[in-house]
Amino acid sequence: MSVPALKKDQQVDDDRVLFPTAVSEEVLVEARRKHAICRLFGSSSIFLSSESRRGDRPDLINILTNKAIEHYENGEEAMTESQFSKAVTFFTKAIHLQPKQTQLYVSQAEAYLQLCDFQSAVVSYRHACLLEPQAKTLHTRLAFIYYLQGQCLYDKGMFLDALESFAKAAELKPSSRSYHMRSLACLTALGRYTDCLRLVSKWLEADSQTADLFTLRARLHKQLNQVKMCYHDLRSALILSPSCPEAGALLGQLEEASERARQQAVSRALAGELTEALSKINTALEHCPETGRHYLFRGILYRRLKEFTAAIEDLVLAVELSEAGDVGDQGSELSGHTQEDWRAVQGEAQVQLVLTYNDFAVQCFSRSFYTEAVLLLNKAIQEQKEESGLYINRGDCFFKQDEWDFALADYQQAKEISPDDQVIRIRLAVIHNTLGTHCYQDRKYQEAADKFSEAINYNPGVSRYYENRAKAHSKLPNVEGAKQDAISTLILDPTNDQARPSICLIHSIHKTNLGLYKNYGPDILSFYGKGLT
Repeated sequence: MSVPALKKDQQVDDDRVLFPTAVSEEVLVEARRKHAICRLFGSSSIFLSSESRRGDRPDLINILTNKAIEHYENGEEAMTESQFSKAVTFFTKAIHLQPKQTQLYVSQAEAYLQLCDFQSAVVSYRHACLLEPQAKTLHTRLAFIYYLQGQCLYDKGMFLDALESFAKAAELKPSSRSYHMRSLACLTALGRYTDCLRLVSKWLEADSQTADLFTLRARLHKQLNQVKMCYHDLRSALILSPSCPEAGALLGQLEEASERARQQAVSRALAGELTEALSKINTALEHCPETGRHYLFRGILYRRLKEFTAAIEDLVLAVELSEAGDVGDQGSELSGHTQEDWRAVQGEAQVQLVLTYNDFAVQCFSRSFYTEAVLLLNKAIQEQKEESGLYINRGDCFFKQDEWDFALADYQQAKEISPDDQVIRIRLAVIHNTLGTHCYQDRKYQEAADKFSEAINYNPGVSRYYENRAKAHSKLPNVEGAKQDAISTLILDPTNDQARPSICLIHSIHKTNLGLYKNYGPDILSFYGKGLT
């Protein structure tokens, strides 16, 4: 390190002016002494001639100064002759005499450095940094010595000690990425991948994000078996640099592993081993967590396993991913699937989602959770409005909740979609019979009779409907209608013991008008006579 030179005295003896080259030996010695002082101590005034100084004990100061300069000059001479150990000795003696001079520590450190004594060189440079804390060149040189020390330790396999040296170098010069990378190499050699991951993540947060850093972190994630995070980092790297070969190759490995796991899952599912199939498809999703068809397959498995909540989550995610792929998002373009593939996955996922909502609703219905079942069927109908079975099931839920009007509306909607479905006609008959029963209890006998007639119209083979209408007709009174319904009840169900009291009731009301029955002939009269006895 160069030190500003001290201005030399301009006085020259008068008797030597005429012969400037005729210099005595004493003058030459004095000149060398002053030159050494300027190099070593700069403009320090303590080394001026005795005439210009008026301090205490000048003789002692001169003695110390001259001796320090002598040691320093001897050390510099030893350095030029590559006698580094000898140079260290001279610089050390000079430091003992003048411990406040930065250049002495720097020279000593450089001598130690030539001897590969990095620790001693570090100590010397640290002393120099304490004397001149604002000197950036000293800190830079100290960081480099730490780096050299760390590299030597690393080559010897002393990774922990090397890590300490590299960390100190990086602390002194944080902007040097090479120091940080050497620390990462030490952590990797020590098997401390979690610390490596933390370090790289810190770089990504603090510095500009690059494809190389994302790829590096992806490799660390893979080393730690965090394949899902590895996948996301690789996608980020390819978004920043689509032609990055390292990221592309590693992503291809993940996709191959994912496809193998999916095929194994399909084989297990076909064999009926649903739990094993679920484990395999989970592995496939860990390697490629943004593949819609994997979520579709797992959703189907969850549905077959009656885990409907998980099935719905996967199927919804499959729809969302396929929609993103269909519109051509930047991330989806990297997967290699065409828009037709995305549309096929989306359509199948929507169908499976409707089926899952329905199956979940059926389970809730069986457990008497009718409100929850209605909510699920609402979602199913929102996805698929042309499926009559969904309206039938929701109508059944409303029926169980005594929401007769809503139930009737759903059954009628189902009938419009499937007019020939006998299951729907049976339910319409039941709901009209139920409504008629309530009208009868409210003494609205005409409305009750009309409802029972609708029930009979939808399902004429049920004797109970005729029996109920017979009771309603008897209250109007409509004797003819009541009698015909009672007869129909017995014809459909001869063993119906409840029909006979109804006939007796009709007969007791109108026994004074038996003449009205003559038009029906003796057979009908004998039938009623037999029934009333």
